[in-house]
Amino acid sequence: MTTYSLPKPSDFAHTINGKNTHLIILTNRAGMQVALTDYGARLVSALVPDKRGNLVDVVLGFDSIHGYLGAKEKYHGATIGRFGNRIANGKFNLDGTEYTLAQNNGPNSLHGGEGGFHSKVWDRQVSFKQKVDFYYVSPDGEEGFPGEVKVKVCYELTNENEIIIRFRATTDKPTVINLTNHAYFNLNGEGNSNILDHLLQIPSTHFIPIDDNQIPFGNEAPVENTPFDFRTLKKISQDIGDDDLQIKAGTGYDHTFINPNPLSQAAATAYAEDSGIQLQVYTTEPGIQLYTGNFLSADSGKSGNEYQKRGGFCFEAQHYPDSPNQPNFPNVVLRPGEEFQSQISYKFNIVK
Repeated sequence: MTTYSLPKPSDFAHTINGKNTHLIILTNRAGMQVALTDYGARLVSALVPDKRGNLVDVVLGFDSIHGYLGAKEKYHGATIGRFGNRIANGKFNLDGTEYTLAQNNGPNSLHGGEGGFHSKVWDRQVSFKQKVDFYYVSPDGEEGFPGEVKVKVCYELTNENEIIIRFRATTDKPTVINLTNHAYFNLNGEGNSNILDHLLQIPSTHFIPIDDNQIPFGNEAPVENTPFDFRTLKKISQDIGDDDLQIKAGTGYDHTFINPNPLSQAAATAYAEDSGIQLQVYTTEPGIQLYTGNFLSADSGKSGNEYQKRGGFCFEAQHYPDSPNQPNFPNVVLRPGEEFQSQISYKFNIVK
């Protein structure tokens, strides 16, 4: 049995572009422990009690800052921005002006570009042992996006074993914004095989179909009688190999589900029978992206085990992909004088 512990703060002491990086540790009265770093304002570890009373690290990641810098998968646990998910052809039009972004995912812009928020060293302020705020100012024109955007991300660990992430942003010019967290989870422990035996429940009646470049067609489709029906608990493995055009387009699950009842109902639930750990995600966001780690490979994680394909899954609470180019999708435009606000909560329980 793997014994999990947090990385050492000394292994996160480094300098990137003149800014020092750190490891921040949060603890609660229930014994849960969370580690974060200001590199990418990211979640590094979450040690959660399992049904046997052991602490299990359920978040994929690395035990040093150098692990993140050298990783093939750049988004582990990170805050994603300015725009999470894909923008078709790296272009969008806002108020009559066309903006051109970096194309870092085939023809698409993905997760804010190569120099997105995941690659920045954020400023930080730690409040006691259960809360940390990260701050970043994104300059006008960064990765092609208009406007200077000031962003704040607050992580709070509650005594109910819940990680609450609150996002805020303002701008001095009209821009587009879509912030999320990109934690990969394995509820049996990071590096412990794959997540195909995890049970998922997603109450969505509709999801967003995508083309071969993983760009939405612009419509919502019913999940009924498709591999995307998670309204009752089922294993990820059950339909992930289905001969379905949408499964093929995403090389597995890499799709946005419509969040029917923001905050008042879990947008998604995952459960691992072996550990007994359940994860519920609550969010203000209109959608939640299920990504089943279809392209994970070759990185060795904190446990020393290599992360294999489908070694983790993501519940990325966010607006819909390519929203700046999709007039029927919920608005992602942020204007001067407005404040973007959103929230994601990862709540952990034991189900025996």
